[in-house]
Amino acid sequence: MKEINVSGQKRTDLGKKASKELRKQGFIPCNLYGEKKDADGRPEAHAFTVSFCELRKIIYTPHIYVINLNIDGEHHTAILKEIQFHPVTDAPLHVDFYEVNDQKPINIGIPVKLTGLAQGVRDGGRMNLSIRKINVTAPYQQIPEHLDIDVTALKIGKSIKVGELSFEGLEITTSKDVVVCSVKMTRQAQQAAAAEDEAPTEAE
Repeated sequence: MKEINVSGQKRTDLGKKASKELRKQGFIPCNLYGEKKDADGRPEAHAFTVSFCELRKIIYTPHIYVINLNIDGEHHTAILKEIQFHPVTDAPLHVDFYEVNDQKPINIGIPVKLTGLAQGVRDGGRMNLSIRKINVTAPYQQIPEHLDIDVTALKIGKSIKVGELSFEGLEITTSKDVVVCSVKMTRQAQQAAAAEDEAPTEAE
């Protein structure tokens, strides 16, 4: 995974009103979670803010990063865990980060990248990507930028499920029955098949 630096500032004013005011000023409320638990046994959250300009480089991208967080001089290694977007404007409202370390594996969704031109597509079918990420567990240093899946041999009407895949050093946690991609029959392919069936055969 690529690394990127992000700077933030601690915040003590919590609640919806304070968060709304921060957004007006160009800052996004964030939380950093780690291994520590609070009195109720829930992950302890450290509240801070990051400017929208800083967050853009890690939100609006297909890449996943190891994030070197600098919060008022305190350094943390983290990954982006969750982003809440406004339902209408799609602007980020809140961001959660998760602190990582060398000892404990993390669970994270890795983007899927299909490689090769499927046989079914060459025959006139249409490739359908059902999921964009596959969840895996591994030390963060072993997390790849994307998961390459070769679809060259995939024919019309066939699919690839998560259970058919394996990646060195990664434990797949997405359900094995989930379909990753498939090649669908198109009208063009149906017409081509019908024309082939109707073509006269040579007399012996």
